[in-house]
Amino acid sequence: MSTKRWLGVLGCTVFGMLLFASWLIPGQMGFWYTIDANVFFFFNHLLGQSKAFLYLVAFTNLRPFDAVAFLFMLGIFYHYYRQQDAKGRRWMLCIGLTMLVTAVIAKQFDMFLGFERPSATKFFTLQGVPVLRVSELTGWPAKDWSSTSFPGDHGMMLLIFTFYMLRYFGRKAFAASLLVVVVFSLPRIMSGAHWLTDVVVGAGSICSIVLGWMLLTPASDRVIAFFDRYLPRKKQKN
Repeated sequence: MSTKRWLGVLGCTVFGMLLFASWLIPGQMGFWYTIDANVFFFFNHLLGQSKAFLYLVAFTNLRPFDAVAFLFMLGIFYHYYRQQDAKGRRWMLCIGLTMLVTAVIAKQFDMFLGFERPSATKFFTLQGVPVLRVSELTGWPAKDWSSTSFPGDHGMMLLIFTFYMLRYFGRKAFAASLLVVVVFSLPRIMSGAHWLTDVVVGAGSICSIVLGWMLLTPASDRVIAFFDRYLPRKKQKN
Protein backbone atom coordinates (compact mmCIF):
# COMPACT_ATOMS: atom_id res chain seq x y z
CA MET A 1 0.00 0.00 0.00
CA SER A 2 1.33 3.45 -0.91
CA THR A 3 2.61 6.02 1.58
CA LYS A 4 -0.16 8.38 0.42
CA ARG A 5 -2.80 5.83 1.40
CA TRP A 6 -1.21 5.25 4.82
CA LEU A 7 -1.12 8.99 5.40
CA GLY A 8 -4.82 9.11 4.49
CA VAL A 9 -5.60 6.36 7.02
CA LEU A 10 -3.59 8.17 9.69
CA GLY A 11 -5.27 11.46 8.83
CA CYS A 12 -8.78 9.97 9.12
CA THR A 13 -7.89 8.29 12.42
CA VAL A 14 -6.39 11.44 13.95
CA PHE A 15 -9.27 13.57 12.64
CA GLY A 16 -11.84 11.22 14.17
CA MET A 17 -10.04 11.21 17.52
CA LEU A 18 -9.64 15.00 17.58
CA LEU A 19 -13.26 15.54 16.56
CA PHE A 20 -14.44 13.32 19.40
CA ALA A 21 -12.01 14.94 21.87
CA SER A 22 -13.24 18.42 20.92
CA TRP A 23 -16.67 17.37 22.19
CA LEU A 24 -15.62 15.22 25.15
CA ILE A 25 -12.76 17.15 26.79
CA PRO A 26 -14.77 20.31 27.64
CA GLY A 27 -17.12 18.02 29.57
CA GLN A 28 -19.57 17.98 26.66
CA MET A 29 -20.41 21.58 27.52
CA GLY A 30 -17.94 23.51 25.34
CA PHE A 31 -18.50 25.27 22.03
CA TRP A 32 -20.27 22.19 20.65
CA TYR A 33 -22.91 22.56 23.37
CA THR A 34 -23.58 26.15 22.29
CA ILE A 35 -24.07 25.01 18.70
CA ASP A 36 -26.25 22.08 19.82
CA ALA A 37 -28.48 24.27 22.00
CA ASN A 38 -28.88 26.94 19.32
CA VAL A 39 -29.84 24.38 16.68
CA PHE A 40 -32.30 22.66 19.03
CA PHE A 41 -34.10 25.83 20.14
CA PHE A 42 -34.21 27.19 16.59
CA PHE A 43 -36.23 24.18 15.45
CA ASN A 44 -38.13 23.84 18.73
CA HIS A 45 -39.47 27.39 18.43
CA LEU A 46 -40.52 26.71 14.85
CA LEU A 47 -42.65 23.79 16.05
CA GLY A 48 -44.87 26.26 17.91
CA GLN A 49 -44.94 28.81 15.11
CA SER A 50 -45.84 26.70 12.08
CA LYS A 51 -48.40 23.90 11.92
CA ALA A 52 -47.05 22.83 8.54
CA PHE A 53 -43.54 22.50 9.95
CA LEU A 54 -44.84 20.72 13.06
CA TYR A 55 -46.64 18.03 11.06
CA LEU A 56 -43.76 17.69 8.61
CA VAL A 57 -41.42 16.98 11.53
CA ALA A 58 -43.97 14.62 13.07
CA PHE A 59 -44.45 12.69 9.83
CA THR A 60 -40.74 12.34 9.14
CA ASN A 61 -40.16 11.04 12.66
CA LEU A 62 -42.68 8.21 12.49
CA ARG A 63 -41.00 4.80 12.60
CA PRO A 64 -42.22 3.72 9.13
CA PHE A 65 -40.51 6.78 7.63
CA ASP A 66 -37.13 5.23 8.46
CA ALA A 67 -37.84 2.76 5.67
CA VAL A 68 -37.96 5.66 3.20
CA ALA A 69 -34.26 6.37 3.80
CA PHE A 70 -33.51 2.72 3.12
CA LEU A 71 -35.53 2.85 -0.11
CA PHE A 72 -33.60 5.91 -1.30
CA MET A 73 -30.30 4.17 -0.58
CA LEU A 74 -31.60 1.06 -2.32
CA GLY A 75 -32.63 3.19 -5.30
CA ILE A 76 -29.16 4.71 -5.62
CA PHE A 77 -27.56 1.28 -5.27
CA TYR A 78 -29.95 -0.25 -7.81
CA HIS A 79 -29.19 2.53 -10.31
CA TYR A 80 -25.62 1.26 -10.49
CA TYR A 81 -26.57 -2.38 -10.03
CA ARG A 82 -28.70 -2.50 -13.19
CA GLN A 83 -25.80 -1.13 -15.23
CA GLN A 84 -23.67 -4.16 -14.38
CA ASP A 85 -23.33 -7.54 -16.08
CA ALA A 86 -23.76 -10.74 -14.06
CA LYS A 87 -20.23 -10.57 -12.66
CA GLY A 88 -20.63 -6.90 -11.74
CA ARG A 89 -23.94 -7.54 -10.01
CA ARG A 90 -22.38 -10.27 -7.89
CA TRP A 91 -19.57 -7.85 -7.04
CA MET A 92 -22.12 -5.24 -5.96
CA LEU A 93 -23.94 -7.73 -3.73
CA CYS A 94 -20.58 -8.43 -2.09
CA ILE A 95 -20.11 -4.68 -1.57
CA GLY A 96 -23.51 -4.54 0.13
CA LEU A 97 -22.53 -7.34 2.51
CA THR A 98 -19.22 -5.60 3.21
CA MET A 99 -21.13 -2.44 4.16
CA LEU A 100 -23.03 -4.53 6.73
CA VAL A 101 -19.74 -5.88 8.12
CA THR A 102 -18.48 -2.29 8.40
CA ALA A 103 -21.67 -1.25 10.18
CA VAL A 104 -21.16 -4.07 12.71
CA ILE A 105 -17.57 -2.90 13.32
CA ALA A 106 -18.73 0.70 13.76
CA LYS A 107 -21.39 -0.46 16.22
CA GLN A 108 -18.67 -2.09 18.33
CA PHE A 109 -17.05 1.34 18.70
CA ASP A 110 -20.43 2.70 19.79
CA MET A 111 -20.82 -0.05 22.39
CA PHE A 112 -17.23 0.43 23.59
CA LEU A 113 -17.80 4.16 24.17
CA GLY A 114 -20.93 3.34 26.16
CA PHE A 115 -22.29 6.88 26.37
CA GLU A 116 -25.80 7.37 27.71
CA ARG A 117 -26.50 10.92 26.63
CA PRO A 118 -30.15 12.01 26.80
CA SER A 119 -31.66 13.64 23.74
CA ALA A 120 -32.09 17.41 23.66
CA THR A 121 -35.79 17.20 24.59
CA LYS A 122 -35.09 15.01 27.61
CA PHE A 123 -32.01 16.96 28.70
CA PHE A 124 -33.74 20.33 28.76
CA THR A 125 -36.89 18.88 30.33
CA LEU A 126 -34.81 17.45 33.18
CA GLN A 127 -33.19 20.88 33.54
CA GLY A 128 -36.65 22.40 34.04
CA VAL A 129 -36.59 24.20 30.68
CA PRO A 130 -39.98 24.11 28.92
CA VAL A 131 -39.69 22.53 25.47
CA LEU A 132 -42.17 21.55 22.79
CA ARG A 133 -42.57 17.88 21.94
CA VAL A 134 -43.85 16.81 18.56
CA SER A 135 -45.62 13.74 19.90
CA GLU A 136 -47.57 15.76 22.47
CA LEU A 137 -48.51 18.55 20.06
CA THR A 138 -49.75 16.22 17.32
CA GLY A 139 -50.78 13.10 19.22
CA TRP A 140 -48.70 11.07 16.76
CA PRO A 141 -46.14 8.47 17.94
CA ALA A 142 -43.27 10.49 16.50
CA LYS A 143 -39.73 9.95 17.80
CA ASP A 144 -38.79 13.05 19.81
CA TRP A 145 -37.21 11.63 22.97
CA SER A 146 -34.32 9.33 23.74
CA SER A 147 -32.33 8.31 26.79
CA THR A 148 -29.26 7.36 24.74
CA SER A 149 -28.93 9.52 21.65
CA PHE A 150 -25.12 9.54 21.21
CA PRO A 151 -23.86 8.64 18.67
CA GLY A 152 -26.57 8.77 16.00
CA ASP A 153 -26.93 5.20 14.72
CA HIS A 154 -29.12 6.35 11.85
CA GLY A 155 -26.53 8.88 10.68
CA MET A 156 -23.72 6.35 11.12
CA MET A 157 -25.34 3.84 8.78
CA LEU A 158 -26.06 6.55 6.20
CA LEU A 159 -22.44 7.77 6.30
CA ILE A 160 -21.11 4.25 5.80
CA PHE A 161 -23.28 3.83 2.71
CA THR A 162 -22.26 7.26 1.40
CA PHE A 163 -18.52 6.70 1.58
CA TYR A 164 -18.75 3.21 0.12
CA MET A 165 -20.55 4.73 -2.83
CA LEU A 166 -17.76 7.29 -3.17
CA ARG A 167 -15.06 4.62 -2.97
CA TYR A 168 -16.56 2.29 -5.56
CA PHE A 169 -18.84 4.43 -7.75
CA GLY A 170 -17.44 7.95 -7.74
CA ARG A 171 -18.49 11.50 -6.99
CA LYS A 172 -21.97 11.47 -8.52
CA ALA A 173 -22.95 8.50 -6.37
CA PHE A 174 -21.39 10.26 -3.38
CA ALA A 175 -23.32 13.50 -3.99
CA ALA A 176 -26.66 11.67 -4.26
CA SER A 177 -25.90 9.63 -1.13
CA LEU A 178 -24.75 12.68 0.82
CA LEU A 179 -28.08 14.36 0.06
CA VAL A 180 -29.82 11.34 1.58
CA VAL A 181 -27.64 11.72 4.71
CA VAL A 182 -28.65 15.36 5.15
CA VAL A 183 -32.36 14.90 4.39
CA PHE A 184 -32.83 11.83 6.57
CA SER A 185 -30.65 12.91 9.50
CA LEU A 186 -32.42 16.25 9.88
CA PRO A 187 -35.83 14.99 11.13
CA ARG A 188 -34.40 13.53 14.36
CA ILE A 189 -32.46 16.76 14.98
CA MET A 190 -35.52 18.93 14.27
CA SER A 191 -37.66 16.92 16.70
CA GLY A 192 -34.99 16.99 19.41
CA ALA A 193 -34.58 13.21 19.45
CA HIS A 194 -30.94 13.80 18.54
CA TRP A 195 -28.47 16.61 19.05
CA LEU A 196 -26.61 17.88 16.00
CA THR A 197 -23.38 16.50 17.50
CA ASP A 198 -24.88 13.00 17.75
CA VAL A 199 -24.46 12.91 13.98
CA VAL A 200 -21.61 15.36 13.30
CA VAL A 201 -19.34 14.29 16.18
CA GLY A 202 -20.66 10.89 17.24
CA ALA A 203 -21.32 9.27 13.88
CA GLY A 204 -18.72 11.43 12.15
CA SER A 205 -15.80 10.51 14.42
CA ILE A 206 -16.56 6.79 14.45
CA CYS A 207 -17.05 6.65 10.69
CA SER A 208 -13.88 8.65 10.07
CA ILE A 209 -11.82 6.07 11.93
CA VAL A 210 -13.59 2.91 10.76
CA LEU A 211 -13.99 3.96 7.12
CA GLY A 212 -10.40 5.18 6.95
CA TRP A 213 -9.17 1.69 7.81
CA MET A 214 -11.77 -0.08 5.68
CA LEU A 215 -11.70 2.01 2.50
CA LEU A 216 -8.18 3.44 2.34
CA THR A 217 -6.54 0.09 3.04
CA PRO A 218 -7.18 -3.16 1.11
CA ALA A 219 -9.56 -4.27 3.90
CA SER A 220 -12.85 -3.65 2.07
CA ASP A 221 -11.51 -5.18 -1.16
CA ARG A 222 -10.45 -8.29 0.73
CA VAL A 223 -13.81 -8.66 2.45
CA ILE A 224 -15.54 -8.24 -0.92
CA ALA A 225 -13.22 -10.87 -2.42
CA PHE A 226 -13.99 -13.19 0.51
CA PHE A 227 -17.74 -12.95 -0.10
CA ASP A 228 -17.22 -13.35 -3.84
CA ARG A 229 -15.25 -16.53 -3.23
CA TYR A 230 -17.56 -18.20 -0.73
CA LEU A 231 -21.07 -17.06 -1.66
CA PRO A 232 -22.99 -19.72 -3.63
CA ARG A 233 -23.01 -19.24 -7.37
CA LYS A 234 -25.81 -19.93 -9.80
CA LYS A 235 -25.41 -23.22 -11.59
CA GLN A 236 -24.86 -22.86 -15.31
CA LYS A 237 -27.61 -24.35 -17.46
CA ASN A 238 -26.49 -26.92 -19.97
